Amino acid sequence: MSSKAEIGLLGSLPVMNGGNGTYSYAKNSTLQRKSANAVREKIDEAITEKLDMETLCSSGKSFHIADFGCSTGPNTFIAMQNILESVERKYKSQCPTSQIPEFQAFFNDQASNDFNTLFTTLPLNRQYFVAGVPGSFHGRLFPDSSLHFAYSSTALHWLSKVPEELLDKNSPSFNKGRIYYSNTLDKVVDAYSSQFAKDMEIFLDARAKELVAGGMLVMTMPGQPNGIPCCQTGMGITIDYLESCFLDMVNEGIISEAKVDSFNLPMYAATLEEMKELIQRNGSFNVEKMELTMANGESNPQSYSSFSGRILQMHLRAGIEEIISKHFGTEIIDDLFDRYAMKAEDFSHRLQSSERKGALMFVVLKRK
Repeated sequence: MSSKAEIGLLGSLPVMNGGNGTYSYAKNSTLQRKSANAVREKIDEAITEKLDMETLCSSGKSFHIADFGCSTGPNTFIAMQNILESVERKYKSQCPTSQIPEFQAFFNDQASNDFNTLFTTLPLNRQYFVAGVPGSFHGRLFPDSSLHFAYSSTALHWLSKVPEELLDKNSPSFNKGRIYYSNTLDKVVDAYSSQFAKDMEIFLDARAKELVAGGMLVMTMPGQPNGIPCCQTGMGITIDYLESCFLDMVNEGIISEAKVDSFNLPMYAATLEEMKELIQRNGSFNVEKMELTMANGESNPQSYSSFSGRILQMHLRAGIEEIISKHFGTEIIDDLFDRYAMKAEDFSHRLQSSERKGALMFVVLKRK
């Protein structure tokens, strides 16, 4: 009998805002879509050059694709369609006389994810069968050797939990007055890094069991460039300004200092070296490609500077409102994000500069 950790019930990741309202993820995920679009050609190239369709489809008539951390769409549908088309082209090229396999798409996210919105907005002309798979990707979600292609975009930087030592006043890692690991103690950074390593080890182990031999795992997530401090990356800049809004509210007596001291965002951007070590330690995958790239694409002129402070605020709110509300209550949300929107007008140029430093990690692995 599998343990809870083994069957995808480990931890409790934040859930993006559901529905189709003003602050929903469905209407405020353009930045995440930019990241997915930035690597579209790279994924197509990996499938074309590295995926052996003849071997993968020899054991059955269907091809199984899973998106881990799908949220509510529409980004997951765009990515799924792109992957399917690339796989289909490769199959026609490699097996021209064979019938194209049927495609089964699995959409995974937390059980509390808004799957209703996901399913009601499914593309009408989709060329694949659909199934939702609730549960944390920090654990098993599928039977052994049942997937051919696994995909995750801008989701794996979320930790399964906040490192406990960050909340212990007697710990040298106590993160007083901070909500993240940017501009803070080295021991705080180490605690975040250690938790990421534990989570990624579980993720890789689970996917290694679920993928067939020769199957592919593609991951994109925020990455940390060598020699660039966290406070100069897009994620670091974004959270630093959010933190300053919290501290302003503490100084004005709106929220307590203790509330801020006991709150940390469970996100971490790993370096390429950290990822390489974790993949090597797992031992089940060959690294086909691993690099840092620009989140807006090498040739895409659109950048953070083209977004107003209000739009940046809405994107951030769609992603982290739930986790903030649980800790501070819902009554501060409008005030907090209004303050953030005002500050965001001034720092979009810093975000544009951070993009040029290549802070999107792109990883292609092939199951041995």
